[in-house]
Amino acid sequence: MAGYISKETIEEIQQKADVVSIISEYTKLEKRGTDYWGCCPFHHEKTPSFHVEPDKRFFYCFSCHAGGNVIKFLMEVEKISYTEAITSLAKKTGTEIIYSGNAQNFSTIEDKNAKKIDELKDLYDRTASMFHYFLLETEQGKSAYKYIKERGLSDETIEKFKLGYAPKDLHWLKKFLLSKNFTEDFLKTSGLFSSKYPDISFFSNRLMFPIFDRYGKVVAMGGRKLDENPKTPKYLNSGEMLQYKKGETLYAFNFAKKAIKENKKVIFCEGYMDCIAYHQCGIEYAVAPLGTALTEEQIKIIQPFCDEVLLSFDSDGAGQKATERAIYMLRRNNITVKIIKLSGGKDPAEIMLNLGKKILTTEVSCAILDIDFLLSKLGAEYSVNTPEGKTKAALAFFPYVDSLQSDIQKESSLEQLCQTFNLKPEAVKRDFENREKAAERVTFRQPDVNKPQMSIKLNAELRGLLAIIANLDKYKTIRSELSDVVFEDSSARKLYEILECCFQEESLSLVSILNHCDDSRLSNIITKVISLGEFKDNSENAILDSIKLLKRKCFERKRDDLQNQIKTFKVVTQDDQIQFNKLIQEKIELDRMLIH
Repeated sequence: MAGYISKETIEEIQQKADVVSIISEYTKLEKRGTDYWGCCPFHHEKTPSFHVEPDKRFFYCFSCHAGGNVIKFLMEVEKISYTEAITSLAKKTGTEIIYSGNAQNFSTIEDKNAKKIDELKDLYDRTASMFHYFLLETEQGKSAYKYIKERGLSDETIEKFKLGYAPKDLHWLKKFLLSKNFTEDFLKTSGLFSSKYPDISFFSNRLMFPIFDRYGKVVAMGGRKLDENPKTPKYLNSGEMLQYKKGETLYAFNFAKKAIKENKKVIFCEGYMDCIAYHQCGIEYAVAPLGTALTEEQIKIIQPFCDEVLLSFDSDGAGQKATERAIYMLRRNNITVKIIKLSGGKDPAEIMLNLGKKILTTEVSCAILDIDFLLSKLGAEYSVNTPEGKTKAALAFFPYVDSLQSDIQKESSLEQLCQTFNLKPEAVKRDFENREKAAERVTFRQPDVNKPQMSIKLNAELRGLLAIIANLDKYKTIRSELSDVVFEDSSARKLYEILECCFQEESLSLVSILNHCDDSRLSNIITKVISLGEFKDNSENAILDSIKLLKRKCFERKRDDLQNQIKTFKVVTQDDQIQFNKLIQEKIELDRMLIH
């Protein structure tokens, strides 16, 4: 890339680009006079307030106030950089991109990282192609190929998703890429090699799943182990880099985009194999959020194209929690949610293998509304034949009501709650309107009567977090201070995870915290401390002092651990010496931090 995209190129693209045609790919537009109107692709609405003026090549939403030219539109709707938007429009309009080396001759700033991103995408494309070759054409890849064929994947599917095999030889990939003129320095920053030992491949003896961007370019990798070694993780995934942001990427979106537009719906499923199984069965509007933690950015990717989201996460504890969180996030974005309850197997891949396409398609068509799923779950979780159980079920349901975007929806959902558990509407309405106080009076989760309950020690870590819960309005300003803390106490660690989860879900309240807490002992401590008002009058400075103490204890543990490593470390090779020097440097840095 020679410099920046020229001013003349940008002007030519803007002149050629048909703003109505391009925007029509994302929302239906109707002509009224000389202009066009439609529902805004940036927020959910039923009454069109999105206005396009073709003569001015301009769009504006009178509801959410989004507006600008065709370049701005593509950047916002596709969540891409300025450079990527220009490149995409150049292809659509048949415009040759001319670059300028003189920074004085262009009107906009080129993405500084664009060249590096292109190089990384090229690297990952090449690597994925080689892994694909190893899977299909080498003796080494036979075990991986046998595994995926036994999982029911067709050769067409293997080719479509470019599945591959990373060889056992830890040094092979580095040698291969060097032979293709990639430099040592570039490969060190590629994410394909160990940070400690840059000649060793991050992936080895694994079934490989290339992760594509929305245009079909490989930007990252996921690898499933093929051996039974309990010490190695089942899956290894690329870390975040310039070209890959996990929370802004959806697996298989490049394949699913067309089907999502046509069907006005999308399936969020849990992993690579589940997603691939849906596609092989002809359900091509399935994507995976690369982990069960769905993000707001991922929702925005699909929001312009669909009216309905179907959730297909695992039925285990983690999957159920992920489903609940996703429901709240999607409802806050005014998106209808349904739940696919798989009864023919533990996941889509298993159903496809054992029962076939027809059964999986039926399971999808029988998806239930999120409210029915939640009420059924609460009915099984709480003793709803008792007043106490009914109260707990209602309080656990209120975060869902909070996530709904219209008063009619809220009222209707409360009515359904009352009908399901035979509750008085007046009492439910009072508790809903005073849900914070109601939550303080009730301990949420039912204890396991078969499991002995150990008491939780109210240590410094827990006290610090409880002080924050008593002053939740301050969490946003101090959360960055907590990012360096590694909690030694398991209860404190769990409580911090709950706090962060609620913050990410935009539901940071006592009700939501208690609802996410599945440990009755911890819930009891929270409700007791808050009810007594022990930390109610804490200032922000007092909370920061508590955090400083937590960080200091964390640093002390790290220093002690490093000290033990240094004492037992044996230097044999040059790499060992480098690693030993790093340990010494880390300890010096920690000593310095503890002094200050």
